[in-house]
Order: sequence, then structure tokens, then C-alpha cells
Amino acid sequence: MPVPPLNRREFVKKSAVTGAAVAVAGTVAATPAQAAQRKPPKPPRTWSFSILGTTDLHSHVFDWDYYTDAAYQDSKGNSVGVARVATLVKQQRAAKGEDRVLLVDAGDIIQGTSLAYYYARVDPIVGTGGKRGPRHPMAIAMNAMRYDAAALGNHEFNYGIETLRRFEEQCHFPLLGANALDAKTLRPAFQPYTVKRVRVPGAPDIKVGILGLTNPGIALWDKDNVSGKMAFTGLVEQAKKYVPRMRALGCDVVFLTDHSGLDGSSSYGDELPYVENASNLVAQQVPGIDAILVGHTHTEVSSYTVTNTETGKDVVLSEPYCYGMRLTVFDFELELVHGQWKVTSTKAQTLNSNTVEEDAEITGLLTADHDLVVTYVNTPVGTCTADLSAAEACWKDVPVMDFIHQVQTAAVATGLSAADAALPLISVAAPFSRTADIPQGDVTIRDVAGLYIYDNTLYGKKLTGAQLKDYLEYAAKYYHQVPAGTKVDTATLTNANSFWDYMYDTAAGVSYDIDIAQPEGSRIKNLSHAGTPVADDQVFVVAVNNYRANGGSGYPHIAAADIAYSSTNEIRQLMIDYVTAKGSLDPADFAAANWQLTQNGTPVF
Repeated sequence: MPVPPLNRREFVKKSAVTGAAVAVAGTVAATPAQAAQRKPPKPPRTWSFSILGTTDLHSHVFDWDYYTDAAYQDSKGNSVGVARVATLVKQQRAAKGEDRVLLVDAGDIIQGTSLAYYYARVDPIVGTGGKRGPRHPMAIAMNAMRYDAAALGNHEFNYGIETLRRFEEQCHFPLLGANALDAKTLRPAFQPYTVKRVRVPGAPDIKVGILGLTNPGIALWDKDNVSGKMAFTGLVEQAKKYVPRMRALGCDVVFLTDHSGLDGSSSYGDELPYVENASNLVAQQVPGIDAILVGHTHTEVSSYTVTNTETGKDVVLSEPYCYGMRLTVFDFELELVHGQWKVTSTKAQTLNSNTVEEDAEITGLLTADHDLVVTYVNTPVGTCTADLSAAEACWKDVPVMDFIHQVQTAAVATGLSAADAALPLISVAAPFSRTADIPQGDVTIRDVAGLYIYDNTLYGKKLTGAQLKDYLEYAAKYYHQVPAGTKVDTATLTNANSFWDYMYDTAAGVSYDIDIAQPEGSRIKNLSHAGTPVADDQVFVVAVNNYRANGGSGYPHIAAADIAYSSTNEIRQLMIDYVTAKGSLDPADFAAANWQLTQNGTPVF
């Protein structure tokens, strides 16, 4: 009997049933545990990651002091240098996972040590004679450490925009400065922010927006390098512009790196409309920020919380000291809510670099550069007939400070017009280092450089006698008031009003007393020139560094004063040239005790 043909639908149905039966017969039923393993894993609901932060490295590569030609030492046992920081960074990555750690800096990278000077002036990274310059050691180190971003510091501009741009080219990470604008277009001259992704297996990436802000004071302090080229607006103003933009881009975490302190103060008074140390104001006034890495003020603030006035949300700030002494660790906890990551916890702490050894990778990369600089700073330039110490320069007129005054007045005198040359010429300068010492005998570059540690250039500005007295009264607020009959203790005498040594100017070319028994504003007594009391309308040419001449530290009158002389030559190099040209440094050529501290007219020392 013929078999009826099988239609196509029945064939497919029977084949499926047969195939399933064969498959079942050929396998063992899966256990519940095995079945669970075959299911795709549930995406994580929580995640954590860290942002590590440094600031104010100032070209400290190794734990070394080029001015003493020895390992760095201070009274607290700190160590310096990114080589040690690199070890801490590697430890954090090993403990938390390479993909859970970002590394950020808050600025002041390429100035501050003899190594920085060497690669800016001696063998500059911009090149000379048509030849391409070397790579900056800080770029080499930070690239090897895999930095993700760095804010611009004010000292980034000390050697001019060309040097900064070449350093930027050499970095494998962006230099951020949302409030560093092109002077003509008022558009950002540097990248304002960057967005990094933290990978989360089985879940959306965590998008981390990093906004960089620099210091408005650059417009004053480096006026000669940036005037007409760049403009610097306030941190709060630019953060209000960019934080919402970063949130709109889908950033789950908004992190700021600010080269600006956190106490709302300004060293330049009201000379600029923008606050110098504004990180606390940014946290308070700009909603949408999770944490801020703080720089500029060279202090250690492990963790500091500011509540945003609009949202009531706490913002965590941290400043990791300076020179690589500390590393800040920001730890973030997040939760996935409706497909979007939300920060549930932010904590910060600082780690001490003196707890670890220098990283072998960084040491291997930069030892040759370091050795070049050591050789350079130990180059003899002359001799000295007596030991010249700055140990008492903050309360006595000592010969080593007169050396600075001599160099400044001599340099300004050579560049004055005939009319200005007829005016009395004086000098003002600050005791930058209490440990500086030019030894009797051979004098090297580092001996001189240790006395003048900043890359300042020289101005001659005109002040009247009345303005000069105001200037010196302002300097005298450096001292705490000590009533007559009270013993003066030099350990507690200075740095009143948070007026640090580098802010305190003494003068040469005029004689005066500072009566510390009197209240601030009434301390300058017996101000005279060439034995005659200074008249209010008498006009002086004042030799002064560019930082002070442009308004640094908020001294009265000087920023607006007429210019009689200006030069791009660094004062430190002028000092080295002075010793080199004379062959011998002899205090008999310049030492003159022209100011003193008194109490009700009685000399203190």
C-alpha cells in the first residue's frame, strides 16, 4: 500500500521533536548550579575607583637639594621628588587595579629647582641655534607615571609661553586651564577639561570629567610674559560655565584640579577682580562638583569638606603639600541607579612619600639628566673673602642681603635715562631662604642660586618718599608687635599676618628703623637718604623684582608706579655674573647696615 506523501509542515514538526529527543538522550540533565553558571552574570550594582593627586612638584624629580648638593632634609623628615611618588602610585594601582586608578596634578611643574632652570635656560627644551631641545625631565617622569591630566600652575608661565607650549607638546596628557584665555578671542588657550572612562565589566563605563583651573594672579605675576597674549578669569566664573557642560556630556563624576588655595584669600589685595585662593568658593558656589584637588599654597590638607550652598551636597577637597612630599588619594564609591552611576561616597587622605623608596624606573630614566644639573650647579664662579649667611636676614641687616641690593642697583643704574639717573636709586629685596650661605673660599653656582631661589627679573620703578614709607610700613607688618621691655624671641617674631619670608622686603640706599613696639602702620622711624630725612615729594628709583613690581604680595603703589627700567635678565644670573666678573666676593664692597629693629627707639639687637 503506498505511503501518503509527508507534507512540509509535518516534516518540520517531526524533525524538531526527533532532534530534541536525540539531544536529550545524548546529554545529562544540568544541575541547578550548572544552570546558574550558564546564565550571564548580573551587572555590578556598585563600583569603586580612585583619583590620585599631586601638586606643586616644582621640578623635584629626586629626593635631592641642588642648593646644598645633598639629599633633601627638613625638620619634619620629609622626602621630595616624583620618583618616590611613583612608588606610591604603583602601590595604589597594584592594590586597587590598574583600571580603577586615575592620576592628576594641580600645577606648578616646570619651575622651582636648578633642574628646572637648566632645562629652561642652560639647555632649553625649546632648543637653540635651530636645533631641537631636549625633553623636559618632568615630562619624561610624568609620562612614565601615566598621568591623566594636570592643571596649569602660575609658575608654568615663568619662562614664557613658548617654553610652556613645548612642555605641553612633550606631555602625553593634557595641561588643563579653563580660565586661561586667549587675550584677543577670550576663548580657552588650553584644553579646559578632559573626560576619562573607568571600565566596569558588564555595566556602563563610569565617565569622569576632570576640569582644570589655574590662578588669576598670573596676569600680575607674569605680566611681562602674558600681557596682550593671555587673560585669566576667575575660577568660580569658569567652573559655573564648564561643570554643567560636563554633566550634560554624561559625566558621572566631576573632579576639579585647581591651582588655587582653599581659604578665599588673595595676596594681591584688590589689584585683580578675581580671588587668588578660590577652591573653597568654587566648591561652595558651583553645584555639581564631587571633589577638588587643591594646589598653590604649599600646605597639607588631607581632607576638607565644603557644603554647596545650592544643593546642600558636600564637596571633598584635598591639598597634598608640595614637591612630591605627599600623594592625595580620593576614593569614590558609586551605585548604578536606573542605568546611571551615582556617587554615594567620597573620601580623601594623603600618603607620605618618605615611607617608600624611589621608583627604579624613574631613577633609570632621569639619572643622567640629574647628573648634568649637579655638575652644572657645582661649577666654581669665584671666591668669597668671608662666610655670608642668611640665617639672621629676617631680623638683621646682614651682608649677604646687601649683595643682592648691590647687584640690583648696579644693573638698574646702567639702564636709566639721563633724567632718571639724576634721581636717588635704592633697592628692595626679600630674604628668600634662611638656610642660604655663601661660604668663605670657593663659590659655586649653587651657592649663589641658593640665596636667590626664584627666577625673577629686574625692574626700576619710581616712588615718592611718602609712597616709599607706605611700602616699608606694609613690609613691617611681617613682625609681631613686641612691647618695650618684653624680650624679643626670634622664633616667634616674624611671619605675622601670614606674611611669609618671600613677602618681606628690606631696603638699601635709605636708612630707617622698624619699631616693633608700635602697632602696624606706625613702625617706620627715621627714614632718611644720605643723612637727610626723606621728604614726602622726593622721587626715588626703586630696584625691585618683577613679581613685586607687578603687584605680588599686595604692596602699595609699586604696581601702578612709573617704570624707569626693565630687563628680562634674571636677578640670580646677574648675581652669578657679578661674582664671575669680579672673581671675588668681598662684603667690604657692599655691606652697609642701614636698617634695624627697635623697641621705642632702643635697638633690639
